[in-house]
Amino acid sequence: MMHGATVRSPAARGRITGIRFGKGIPWDEFTVVRACDIPGANCISLITDDQPCLADSFVNHPEEPVVLLAHPDRYLVEEARRSVHLEIEPLPGIFNVADSLDARQIIWGDDNVFKRFQVDKGSVDAVWNDAAFIVEGEYSTGAQEQLYIENNGMLAVASLEQGVTVWGSMQCPYYVHKALVKLFDLPADRVRVIQTETGGGFGGKEEYPSMIAAHAALLAWKSGRPVKLIYDRAEDMAATPKRHPSQTRHRTAVGRDGKLLAMEIDFTIDGGAYATLSSVVLSRGTIHAAGPYVCPNVRIRSRAVATNAPPHGAFRGFGAPQSLFALERHMDKVASVVGLAPDELRRRNFIRKGETTATGQVIREDVDMGALLDHAFRESDYYAKRERFARENPNSAIKRGMGFAAFCHGAGFTGSGERYLASVAGLEATEDGRIRVLTSSTEIGQGTNTILTQIAAETLRLPFERVEIAQPDTAAVPNSGPTVASRTCMVVGKLVERAALKLKEELRLGDDCTPGDFSNACRTYIERYGPLRAFAEYEAPPGVYWDDDSYQGDAYGAFAWAVYVAEVSVDTLTYEARVEDFVAVQEVGRVIHPVLAAGQIEGGVAQGIGYALYENVVWKDGRMANSQMTNYIMPTAVDVPPIRVFFEEKPYAYGPLGAKGIGELPIDGPAPAILSAIEHATGVSVTSIPATPEILMQAWETAHA
Repeated sequence: MMHGATVRSPAARGRITGIRFGKGIPWDEFTVVRACDIPGANCISLITDDQPCLADSFVNHPEEPVVLLAHPDRYLVEEARRSVHLEIEPLPGIFNVADSLDARQIIWGDDNVFKRFQVDKGSVDAVWNDAAFIVEGEYSTGAQEQLYIENNGMLAVASLEQGVTVWGSMQCPYYVHKALVKLFDLPADRVRVIQTETGGGFGGKEEYPSMIAAHAALLAWKSGRPVKLIYDRAEDMAATPKRHPSQTRHRTAVGRDGKLLAMEIDFTIDGGAYATLSSVVLSRGTIHAAGPYVCPNVRIRSRAVATNAPPHGAFRGFGAPQSLFALERHMDKVASVVGLAPDELRRRNFIRKGETTATGQVIREDVDMGALLDHAFRESDYYAKRERFARENPNSAIKRGMGFAAFCHGAGFTGSGERYLASVAGLEATEDGRIRVLTSSTEIGQGTNTILTQIAAETLRLPFERVEIAQPDTAAVPNSGPTVASRTCMVVGKLVERAALKLKEELRLGDDCTPGDFSNACRTYIERYGPLRAFAEYEAPPGVYWDDDSYQGDAYGAFAWAVYVAEVSVDTLTYEARVEDFVAVQEVGRVIHPVLAAGQIEGGVAQGIGYALYENVVWKDGRMANSQMTNYIMPTAVDVPPIRVFFEEKPYAYGPLGAKGIGELPIDGPAPAILSAIEHATGVSVTSIPATPEILMQAWETAHA
């Protein structure tokens, strides 16, 4: 086996004029790969296919890969990497959204815009003159690093005779498979992708593993030997995608009764140098931008723009945390202007069953956001604490406050996405009545293997230990779609449930069958007919319709609904904010596994606390300047408060055993709830995150100037 390494661009944008290989390195022992060595298309195939696997003539962001190296000695590989010098003629770069939108300099397409969406409901322009209040606000969010516990890594073998096989840490084996097929110009059956045990992803191992797999496989292809390519933490943080930074403008018309009359929202995300998944992140952020509220007139304009930074990509929440942060902060501002308590304004505008979202989706679920709000306030002692803190804060240097956020999150791919994926899952039975679940859904720490086992076991009335999960391997399991978008339990779990029912039907077993009956039936069937398998392909719930052109219709089959309450303290000497207590109340359909479900919420809240207060990506000319865990500050166990999790269960008819999606929901609410609590504690409104001590100090001094 050989060890691989990547030589990356030090420049944000420029023309490659030469490559020098330094002295003192036995280059004849190395495998060296450049763009000219790629047998197929030089791209990482995803949506737009604009990102090269290896830069050829131009580089468009710092850390862009240009040259690959491999050698049996991993220490010598690192020394060699430092001895390769890229000669780049620099070109002017764009490093922020404003300059990208200005479009005086074009770095992508005709106008630097990867994607635009517009959502229209009612007649926004006809409302402003008759509104009792018009409230405007601007809000921004920074990048966030996924910081999974295990770095990215791949192992590859490749040859013209054997094809390409890769093993690695990933969320979406079939994404990697698609990319390798195009890169090597091979038939699909000559490429095999196997997910190994994966230490976390959070979206960070959705699209980028295709790049690492491509690099490892190219080195293996040229060398004829297995190649392992493992990133250290600094390279992983500097080179891989992060959460998209965002800027949002709100303009809201409100009547004297506190009812929303019109919402005009302008939502922009920074996509980095290549399109990757920005269009899908933008879509989700756009659809969620109006939140869990009913408003007769809504206009949402959104765009993803190019900058000369490494491409931003998937991260838990996928655009919704950005747009929902802006919305909930703005709703607090609207309440203040209108003269209502923040909770009262929301109660008057919560969406209910039978009403329509911004995309015109009729809510068919029995939604009661007011009840979730009451539950969260009861558990957090919201009203009593607000009154107590109002009395105590004037005489204390430590100010305390209570804040909340109300929100929803769609489960599954947006709009027609699930129909397009046409996901498949299956079950295979053995002669002794054991079951193997066949899906490409990956276990990355969130509990996929447990819940899919539960669904199969409960549907077939079998003991849990009689079910096993097949390793995600594109040569052995069907394409169940990616492990993203809060879809694994609700969508793939439903396929597993349907496949189990098909298996029972094939065996002619009723609901009263015992494990013994099942084993006997399996043995008889296999002896007579051979292998016993059942598969199910995705079918949309009835009445779900989406128009991609107008961006109207049923954006999701179902939403999860939540209210989160944060209690914070702010030290007015150091300007440090701490979350002292956190209550999370949500309705996610039936809870399949209470411990895992609570763990998802706790983990999402912890990430949300980091997003709100600590995690500040420092950019310098498109490069992450703090790409180490010593200077990229994330919350530790000391910084995370008690997180009290509560579920209200309303089974969803089209989810497995009544379940809906849960994974992304808990990242949406913490940041706006925390910033709301900071405002209650200090009287200072902060409209951007992360709210570091420097930001809070500046806001405090401005407010008290």
